[in-house]
Amino acid sequence: MAFYGWPVSQCQSLSTPLAVQLQSGIRVLDIRLAVVDGRLIAYHGIYPQRTPFQDILSTIHDFLTGPKTCHEAVVMSIKQEDFATTPLPYFSQCVHDEIVEGPGGREMWFLENRIPQLGEVRGKVVMLSRFGGDGTGWEDGLEGLGIHPTAWPDSAKDGFTWTLKGTLVRTHDWYNIPSFLSIPEKMKLATDVLLPPPDDASTPVLNISFFSAASFLAFPPVVARGFGWPKVGLGIEGVNGRLGKWLLDQLSGYSQNRPGEAANADGDGEKVNDSADVRIRGWAFMDFFSEPGDVVPLLVECNFRGRKSGEEGWE
Repeated sequence: MAFYGWPVSQCQSLSTPLAVQLQSGIRVLDIRLAVVDGRLIAYHGIYPQRTPFQDILSTIHDFLTGPKTCHEAVVMSIKQEDFATTPLPYFSQCVHDEIVEGPGGREMWFLENRIPQLGEVRGKVVMLSRFGGDGTGWEDGLEGLGIHPTAWPDSAKDGFTWTLKGTLVRTHDWYNIPSFLSIPEKMKLATDVLLPPPDDASTPVLNISFFSAASFLAFPPVVARGFGWPKVGLGIEGVNGRLGKWLLDQLSGYSQNRPGEAANADGDGEKVNDSADVRIRGWAFMDFFSEPGDVVPLLVECNFRGRKSGEEGWE
């Protein structure tokens, strides 16, 4: 919902409002909120994003009750942006009350503190709560705040892992990169998380990767889109374009980085797997997701590659 505050706070184009995002295939939302005059509105960093939380809920409710989309599921990460000025328990209570009072009410949400199977949450919003204090005011306390990480290290370059009810969660959220020269390294670390771990066993795994980043020498539009004319050596290609190429390599059976291995220095791909066996699974958070426009369809295609009957909780 970060449509304003270019070039520091804006992370999505005004031409892709939330309803367009959902229709484009987006199913994981990164919602940042702050309390203004007793109500929640979208906020990013120091910049208000103007959209009330109730409008966000209304758009999602319309999507999840539509005749063609009522079997979809949406994941919403909620993070408090005004933690320096608004007490954590008060913010948490505001989120609870606006969900209960909003379109669809509590029934629209999956709020158990575990990783559900897809078949359990059709027509619902699965919460990832990056807020909550001690869970006061929520039914079942911290166990009723949805997927609730116990810690979230700030801009951990090598990522971090945590476990939840027997599921291993592998997370990459290195956003404070030194400069735009770090885009290739950012890209590699972010894609590594989407591949199965080298010692993949029977333990269920959820991969969460943020392809967004920002710093004084790498504003969000530059990180996502790149700049100049990289094809002729003038400029640098952004994360989104690189992700599209990586996905094409993976889905066509070519890979620049096998699980547990570094990418080739020259970027040349090597035939390493059969496309039917590709297992790219996870939640991918992106700035300016529609630029270029072929990334989301490629991510959606990953849902259908290497699929195992019954694994996701439905036939």
